[in-house]
Amino acid sequence: MCAITGIFGEKISAKLHEMLLSLKHRGPDMSGVYVDGIMSYGKIDDLEIPEGKVGLGHNFLSIPGSDTVQLLNEGNIFLACDCEIYNYKKLRDELVQTFDYDFKTDSNSEIVLALIMYYYDGHLLNCIPPIIKRLDGDYAFAVYDEKNLVVVRDPLGVKPIYYGSNNDYFGFASERKALWKVGIDETHSLPPNHMLHNQELVPLKNQLFMDKSFSKGRFSENKADLKNLIKESLIKSVEKRVNSLKRVGIPFSGGVDSTLLVVLCNDLGVETELYTVGSEGSPDLNFAMKVSEHMGHSIHTRIVDEELVRNYTPLVLNAIEEWNLMKLGVGMTAYLAAEMARENGIQVLLSGQGADELLAGYHRYLNFNTQNKIDAQKNLENDVKNLYHVNLERDEKVSMAHSVELRVPYLDLNFVNITLNTPLKYKIHGSNDRLRKCILREVAKDLGVPQEIVKRPKKAAQYGSGIHKILTKKILKDEIYMQGLKNSFNFIDI
Repeated sequence: MCAITGIFGEKISAKLHEMLLSLKHRGPDMSGVYVDGIMSYGKIDDLEIPEGKVGLGHNFLSIPGSDTVQLLNEGNIFLACDCEIYNYKKLRDELVQTFDYDFKTDSNSEIVLALIMYYYDGHLLNCIPPIIKRLDGDYAFAVYDEKNLVVVRDPLGVKPIYYGSNNDYFGFASERKALWKVGIDETHSLPPNHMLHNQELVPLKNQLFMDKSFSKGRFSENKADLKNLIKESLIKSVEKRVNSLKRVGIPFSGGVDSTLLVVLCNDLGVETELYTVGSEGSPDLNFAMKVSEHMGHSIHTRIVDEELVRNYTPLVLNAIEEWNLMKLGVGMTAYLAAEMARENGIQVLLSGQGADELLAGYHRYLNFNTQNKIDAQKNLENDVKNLYHVNLERDEKVSMAHSVELRVPYLDLNFVNITLNTPLKYKIHGSNDRLRKCILREVAKDLGVPQEIVKRPKKAAQYGSGIHKILTKKILKDEIYMQGLKNSFNFIDI
């Protein structure tokens, strides 16, 4: 939804402006800055930033039903926030009744500010943990009380945030490029379930993988009960993420995860636009077009070839900010889908990200059938814990490169905890199960997903789109082209 930045050091005005300019794509509609107690707002190109030693900033992307401003203050508390809080109305009502808080905006961010004021006892370290426990949403925020700084992100790391320092400055930002812009070359991704207190990492209580009491007695290992829990939780998750929206986009591979999102959005009365990327004859392109026709749904397609992949490789690398062949292949698919969405006026995409890790969708999970159940569970949990730097940051940044927000219904905390507590035997039916994600496929069938999709095997996006083949067979073998990339990006190692 936006970009947040911060920098500490001497004469930070020009540096803060450079950071915000480098992240203009994340929030082209409005910007705001705080410098040494002074706040100002305006278009980033025209914004005058006073000189000082402590600066916070944000760029704002306007989405219907969302925030109006995300840089706020109350007394000595200053907050820069990139957030979508799904229990906003519930928290607002509670704070009005119990705290008599005077809300000045309709901003999700002011919910965070109000909670800070409710729990603040003069020490930011004490007030953040109970706030995180109450928030249901995707967020990254920084709060400064004129003494200390705390930076934090949501428990799964859907929203990115990076930090680093050099001899002159300490800074944080929604993307690495903002830190690189001011000479902070060594950057770190803030791990979920941690907060950055000044420049020190402080662990928070993990909200994932809770025991079965999380469902307040409703949890059962009975398969029918589990299917109902999964179904109810996913419907509620999608409903929260499309609230106030008339149209959403869905990157569509014709697989069970994305098709289930289409069905649920249709049931909720939300218009969906489908976006498919692939080379001529690629599995995803062929199947997605066939399925959309079967469902009577229009689809937007982008045909990729060697020339297109060459042209888009530097753009995608600039977005994902690292050289990783798998991330490049998947990231290009998502980048092109987001580009099509933006051209069609879509501001929010729903992604199926997380379903494979939660419900054992990848082929490698077949090995779990020969493992100890506890070890298998730990493997799944570790994959979910690491989603933030393996997949989520990549997908969020390529979408925001086009000022399109990505939302991930399968990574709703309630859905995560239900599915991680679902026995493996309901996810994989034996060592030869070519489909996997069995219980989700049954839920999809019950909700009206066509049988041909329910039974379609998983194929990774970079392979299904044909992009990986173009990269490995053509692009990477072009030494002159690759040397040009290396000269353009200091993070490329070839």
